[in-house]
Order: sequence, then C-alpha cells, then structure tokens
Amino acid sequence: MTVPVVGPVVGSDGRLRCPWALSTEDYIAYHDTEWGRPVHGDDALYERLCLEAFQSGLSWLTILRRREGFRTAFSGFAIAAVAEFDERDAERLLADEGIIRNRAKIEATLANARVLAGWEPGELDTLIWSHAPEEPGPAPQTVTEVPAVTPESTALAKALKKAGIRFVGPTTAYALMQACGLVNDHLAACISRDPA
Repeated sequence: MTVPVVGPVVGSDGRLRCPWALSTEDYIAYHDTEWGRPVHGDDALYERLCLEAFQSGLSWLTILRRREGFRTAFSGFAIAAVAEFDERDAERLLADEGIIRNRAKIEATLANARVLAGWEPGELDTLIWSHAPEEPGPAPQTVTEVPAVTPESTALAKALKKAGIRFVGPTTAYALMQACGLVNDHLAACISRDPA
C-alpha cells in the first residue's frame, strides 16, 4: 500500500512546494502564481465562484485545463455580459466541448450573474472578503491539517445563498477562500507560503 505524501515536496527546481502542486506542470504554475494570492473585483471573484462550482465532483485540474474555454464561453466572466445570456446561450453552452456541460451548473452560473448584476459595484467583493478570518491560522505543516470546511466558509455559503447565489456550499466556499487568498493554506515550508 502506498502512503500518500502529506508534507512539502522538493520539485525539480529544488524548491519545496505543497505536494498537490507537483503532480502536473499546470498545477505548478497555478500553485506558484495564483492559489492563495488575494483576488479582488466582482468579475474576478464571480469567475472563481463559478469555476469552484463547476469543479464540484471533479478534479481542479479538469477545470484548470478548460479555464480559457470557460472564459471564452462566459464572456470573460463579466457579470453584466453573462446576466444578458438567454436560453439560446444556455443551449450553446450545453454544446460547448471547451467547458463542463452540466446543465445545473450552467444554469446556476447564469442565474448568479443575473442576481449579481443588480448589486452595487464592489458588493460581491465586500461580502466575500467580510468572511476572511480576522486572524490567520497557524501555517499547516501537512495537508492533513488543512480543513475542507470552516465556520467562516459555512457562514460565507449561507450568506451567498441568502443573497440568491446558487451552487455554493461550505466546501465550495472554502475552496473559494483558499483560491482567492482569504486564507493561506500553503504548507509552512512551501515556497509560496510567504512569496517575496
């Protein structure tokens, strides 16, 4: 039986990274330049919210490799543009091989844009970032110390649902928090824990 690696791993460049980051080149770039870095702006956060919802039940690598297809299909995740999508657009998206063709996830993406289009500029940013922990937790030493859900992600999911946002539960909300830098779950010894 193979025991999974839970601590930092040395990459081909001799630098320590979170173990998940070294499984593919796609992950290395994402890990080193995006994951855990603060993301602001309603459209940028809407994109991450949508991609995390599409990821539900799939590997993040599947989403990462189709991200440009998603961006093309959903007008760069501009909330105002996606809010104007109609039934023809929904059918076009269901036929688009460059994205995940899941009707429920596509419909949620369109419905969420319609909700967010009625918000004040910066309101989504403010709502999401208001759920960042007041104090950062201790740096995890291994991936076993990284939670899948926290009280903050549960509260964020509840707040988003109350506001009419679909397809976001506490686990998806926590993945969003990790990806957008609300929490820093890079392992203590990882090169991206405190990037220069």
